[in-house]
Amino acid sequence: MEKTTNTELVIFDLDGTLLDTIGDLAVACNACLAVRGLPQHSYEDYCGFVGNGIMRLVERALPEPLRTPENVALVRADFVAYYTAHIDAFTKPYAGIPELLAALTARGVRTAVASNKFQAGTEKLVRLFFPDVPFSPVFGQRPGVPLKPDPAVVGEILAATGTAPGRVLYVGDSGIDMQTAAAAGVRSAGVTWGFRSREELVQAGAQHLVDRPDELLELL
Repeated sequence: MEKTTNTELVIFDLDGTLLDTIGDLAVACNACLAVRGLPQHSYEDYCGFVGNGIMRLVERALPEPLRTPENVALVRADFVAYYTAHIDAFTKPYAGIPELLAALTARGVRTAVASNKFQAGTEKLVRLFFPDVPFSPVFGQRPGVPLKPDPAVVGEILAATGTAPGRVLYVGDSGIDMQTAAAAGVRSAGVTWGFRSREELVQAGAQHLVDRPDELLELL
């Protein structure tokens, strides 16, 4: 069995990196807008709305005059309830992701998840789609922990796994992810199959760009 010599841990973003979740996110948010008689948005719009947690997603989806803390909190609560109940209607792993994760496990490379999605949703999706992948830990948005691009979640993962920053590859699809990796002092790889553009990844300082999941194996 091939062993890696440099990378001991790969940290993955979830939405837009491991899973194509935009369909379920869009449907859930549009449902919450529809019951209030508010304008809905396209899937393409939601690709720009996501990435900073559910609170910011809801805030961006609401008409600007309605973006009060009270309204955002109410719609967020409705969104979480609807989304959690319908979380896997359209969601699926990107092509090549299951094979990539199997290859990393076979090589003895540890894997973890760092997402801005709320913790319960993050855990549910990982259980549903990757039940046999030994992700540890799996972290989403939790009270008291700042969202990415703050590097706190990466610091938690490094502490939990006892891994040095120089032995880590962080993989994500957005500028937020690339900024997170830079702030945490770990290598970054931007994936071009997700929700954001290649240009955004470059501008955010991605150290590597990959167009297919199996290309990540070359960066280990």
